[in-house]
Amino acid sequence: MTGTDTRTTAPSRRAWLGLAVLILPVLLVSMDMSVLYLAMPTLTAQLDPSASQQLWILDIYGFLIAGLLITMGNLGDRIGRRRILLAGAAVFGIASVLAAFAPSAGVLIAARALMGIGGATLLPSSLALISGLFPDPRSRGTAIGVWTAFFAGGSAVGPVIGGVLLHTFWWGAVFLINTPVLLVLLIAGPFVLPEQRVAGRGPLDLLSVALSIGGILPVVYAVKQAAAEGIDAEVLIPGVLGVVVLVVFVRRQRQLAEPLLDLRLFGRGSFAVAVGSSTVGMMSLAGMSYLTSVYLQSVAGRDALGAALLGIPAAAVVFVMSMSGARVARWLGTRPAFVLALTAAAGGNLMLLGIGVDGGIGWYVAGSTIAGIGYGIVFTLVSEVAVASAPPERAGSAVGISETSFELGNALGLSLLGSLAALVFRSGGDFAATLGETIAEAGEDETLVHAARESFVSGMHAGIAVGAVLLLVMAVVAVLAARFRQAAPGGDSETSAAKCGVGGS
Repeated sequence: MTGTDTRTTAPSRRAWLGLAVLILPVLLVSMDMSVLYLAMPTLTAQLDPSASQQLWILDIYGFLIAGLLITMGNLGDRIGRRRILLAGAAVFGIASVLAAFAPSAGVLIAARALMGIGGATLLPSSLALISGLFPDPRSRGTAIGVWTAFFAGGSAVGPVIGGVLLHTFWWGAVFLINTPVLLVLLIAGPFVLPEQRVAGRGPLDLLSVALSIGGILPVVYAVKQAAAEGIDAEVLIPGVLGVVVLVVFVRRQRQLAEPLLDLRLFGRGSFAVAVGSSTVGMMSLAGMSYLTSVYLQSVAGRDALGAALLGIPAAAVVFVMSMSGARVARWLGTRPAFVLALTAAAGGNLMLLGIGVDGGIGWYVAGSTIAGIGYGIVFTLVSEVAVASAPPERAGSAVGISETSFELGNALGLSLLGSLAALVFRSGGDFAATLGETIAEAGEDETLVHAARESFVSGMHAGIAVGAVLLLVMAVVAVLAARFRQAAPGGDSETSAAKCGVGGS
């Protein structure tokens, strides 16, 4: 492998400049996952997309990122991580310009699809490159904390930046802002980023690539469709098909000398705990973020920008704790840090049960902020363990697995927790499908509006409570996994190694 120094040395100035360049695409990819929600009303008025086209405008980006992360991580390991990072940045930039000036909904959907393809190369390659820039575990943990902080921060500030841009410019500005940032990456990247690729690895198994994409995409589609429309044949058929294809995919990986998905990684205790924590963490965060966003606008009466501003304290805490996660793990060990973080996230979610129809903004700010402490630590540890658990030549594929778990958790949170909240809401009275539609149809009937808001809050409480329980269950799993590991022959090695670095698994 080229560009990797295994000596324990202080990071050079070039390494920190490289990190500064690497966080640029990460910030953009995470922002583009959230910024479009604010632009949809204006965009819909200009392009007049059908209901189906509106869903594809929102979803195609995330679908392709989720479906291609594992493949692009492996591809970067083989052809060069810097090379695929810069190629992906070019695709992302061109697609952003195309989206900004899209004359029709169809063109915008195609542009968003290209952005998803480019985005899928940026995440695993940028994080895997950090392992070469920062071979020392302590410095690497700090660098990954910064990377994670900007990834999480992008999702949080996306709506705020989007609101400012939409207030000043036309809807295409939310895409066009990507281009100057990507130009910096494309110009500076070749000078400050080392090329990393693995010599001697065979070509990608194209059947595995097809099975991976053909399994992940239908599952993610089914989960998102279930959240939007409920469970029916249109949801079950692709969902079952995707699961079957994934089973075939896993069986094939067991037979290959050069698998696309190295299943041996899951035999490492910390890696399995990390993937489970990222899935459950994103599931609860997505459910909480979606439900509280509706609450702030349709119950508390804030506009989109006002709702986004109330999320700034939580975003700031996630940012700070993401950069502190490696230090927490060095103090406590990796698994105790996971347990502490998952418990903090659960506690913050449970505080949101104090939110009511006629008040509770303080509970929202306090609860989301405390939950942010846990999420910030968890997401940093997941990224660090993903890099450290795999041998250097497979860092990109390991990161692809962890990032896919984030995407899957996000889809599951919106579907399962969102569907639970919707079920409780609709059971509370003769309401329309959503709170917004009910309020619009109620007109001057304040009694119906108040009843609908009370029912929504009950549903929100149910969804958030289930998310908190799942976080606590995952914390228990982390504890039990550690005890099982220590009871096994040689099991203490992982715990002692964790004291030396976050990724000591």
